[in-house]
Amino acid sequence: MTLQKLKKKKFLNSKKCTTKSESISLLTIPKHVAIIMDGNGRWAQKRFWKRIFGHEKGAETVRMVTRTSRELGISVLTLYAFSTENWQRPQDEINALMKLLIKYLNTERQEMLDNNIRLQSIGHIENMPADVQDALNRTKEATNHNDGMILNLALSYGGRADIVQAVRSIASRCVQNELTIDDISESLINDNLFTNALSQSDPDLLIRTGGDFRVSNFLLWQIAYSELFFTPTLWPDFSKEEFLSILNHYQSRERRFGKTGDQIKGTDRLSQTNTD
Repeated sequence: MTLQKLKKKKFLNSKKCTTKSESISLLTIPKHVAIIMDGNGRWAQKRFWKRIFGHEKGAETVRMVTRTSRELGISVLTLYAFSTENWQRPQDEINALMKLLIKYLNTERQEMLDNNIRLQSIGHIENMPADVQDALNRTKEATNHNDGMILNLALSYGGRADIVQAVRSIASRCVQNELTIDDISESLINDNLFTNALSQSDPDLLIRTGGDFRVSNFLLWQIAYSELFFTPTLWPDFSKEEFLSILNHYQSRERRFGKTGDQIKGTDRLSQTNTD
């Protein structure tokens, strides 16, 4: 779908969106939403501010999207918070991001408890600074018994690195004669990815803010059949109205998974008959 067609849908520009939560069908709400939160630095630079101010403003958007997802009954929300490639950024920006992450984990802990949200993480967490790991582990432990929604932070995460570590794990078991080549399957690979602990590892919907049309090494295996939405809105400007409008547009799409539209409609009719 082209950007021009998307603009005609009026779900990309938050200032023009009028979608309300009442228009969202809870029967077809995506179970897993993943978001590439892009545009924080550019948002700040447009105002001649330091980039970290954009990240601080973006944290408010994280809170809004998390609350909205919880209200709608989305099961898993995965946020691309820090990629393996982000380690290449200037050290002062990395340091500021780590401090902001610790602040977020500490201040939002009670919010997660109050809203029955369980925090999880994926990625090479061992590469994160010790104080970040400590704050992350304390919040994960505090929310471990919550079962309302999973907030999944991708930290020091890369899709290629995810696949590589899964392959290494499987290869190690083959060397130890625990597995044979014939045992290797899509299911086995899924079980060895970072996302294996999620209730639903594959996102139904992937959203990228900031105007770029790429997935930036995010959940490469898992998004094989995800619906993709790209918006020019910078992450700090991403509003609840735009989020709801994207969800509403998602519900208008026909997800066929290789089948024909008639097959999908036939399955839907059968499901409805069985429900009745």
